[in-house]
Amino acid sequence: MGYQDHDGRAGPPGVLVRCSQDPGLVIRLSGRRFDDYETVFSVQATADGLHATIPEVTVSIYDPAGDLAAFLCGLADDFRGWSGRRTRHTDQLTLEAGFHSGGHIELTWKMRPDFYRGATWEVSATTWIEAGQQLTTLASDVRTFLARP
Repeated sequence: MGYQDHDGRAGPPGVLVRCSQDPGLVIRLSGRRFDDYETVFSVQATADGLHATIPEVTVSIYDPAGDLAAFLCGLADDFRGWSGRRTRHTDQLTLEAGFHSGGHIELTWKMRPDFYRGATWEVSATTWIEAGQQLTTLASDVRTFLARP
């Protein structure tokens, strides 16, 4: 199961995360761009009756908490499981991970508009993927997507 989005649209490819329990639930990372110190990308959640987009999630090269690829690689490295929840957080996006029996990973994506502009809403969507190859592939795809030129 690949996560890379190769739908022919202009610009760099994105990453699709599909929920194994609800294939209609999709998280899309797309539209990345770089400047000297930041990476900016869009995150979108779609499902039956849900369409939410944060057009600019910003992560700084100086903010290790903002490294989504490293967070996912760390989860993949612990494919045998862990206790409790692990969290990665920026102003616009929080990703929480939990390990469940049978090698299933629960990824909860919490999206909100820019905190500094007076965020008035938050959306939470939970995707389920398998530990092991699916999680390793997702981590690799996100690392490729966010790699600086």
